[in-house]
Amino acid sequence: MMTKLKYFCAILISFGVFTAATTQASWRDLLEKAQKTVSGDATQSSTESVVTALSNQDIVAGLKEALIQGAQSAINSLGREDGFLGNPAVKIPVPEKLKTVEKGLHAIGQGQLADDFVKSMNRAAEQAVPQATELFVDAITNMSLEDATAILNGPDNAATAYLQKSSGARLRELMTPIVTEATDKVGVTKAYKNMLANTGILGQAIDTSSLDLDNYVTEQATNGLFQLIAAEEKRIRENPIARTTDLLKRVFSSAIR
Repeated sequence: MMTKLKYFCAILISFGVFTAATTQASWRDLLEKAQKTVSGDATQSSTESVVTALSNQDIVAGLKEALIQGAQSAINSLGREDGFLGNPAVKIPVPEKLKTVEKGLHAIGQGQLADDFVKSMNRAAEQAVPQATELFVDAITNMSLEDATAILNGPDNAATAYLQKSSGARLRELMTPIVTEATDKVGVTKAYKNMLANTGILGQAIDTSSLDLDNYVTEQATNGLFQLIAAEEKRIRENPIARTTDLLKRVFSSAIR
C-alpha cells in the first residue's frame, strides 16, 4: 500500500512538472506561496539518507504539490484566448433550445450570427476560469492523509472528484458574477439578440424566457474545467513522464526500491 502511494505521487508530480505552463504573475505568486507551505510540511532532517523511507507527511505533501501544478495547468490552458473556443472537447455550444435557431441561420447564410454568439460565450468563460486558482489552492492545501489515500485507491478521476466535492459549489458561486461581468464585456447578450432578431418566425416560436445565459456559461465553464482536469489526471495515472524536482526524485527513488 505504501509503495503504491509513493509511486502514485511520483506519477502525479511528473504530471505537474511536465504540464505546468507560464502563468500571469498573480497566479504564479499565489501558487508558489501554496507550494512553499506544502513543501514546508515535508521537511526532513539533513542527517537522513537518500534511502530513508518517506513519511506519510512527505507523501501527502508531494501529492498536494502535484495537484496544485496539475490544476494550474488546466486553468492556464482554458483561461486564455481560445482556451475554450479552440478546444472541441470543452467548447461551449449554443444552448440546446437554440440548436434549431443555429441550424436555421446556417441554412440561410446567416451562420456568422450564431458563430458570433458562440464565440462571445466562450470568451466570457475564458475570462472567468482563472478565478478557480485560489479556490483550488485552498482545497488542495487542506487535503488530509485520508483524502490522499482515497484519491490513490479511487478511479481515474478521483483527484478531480475531490476538487469537485470540496470546491465545485463554491467555484460556481464565485464565478457567476465574473461571468456576468464578462458576458457584458464581450457582448454575449448583444450577440444573442442579434442572432434571434434574424430568425424571423423561427426565433419567435422558441421560448427563451427561462434561458439564463450567465448561469449557462458558468455551468459550461466549470464543467469544462473539471473535464480537462479529469482527462489530465487519467493521462498521468497511465503515463508518468518527467521526474525533475527534488521531491519527485526522493519519492520516486523510494518507490522503486
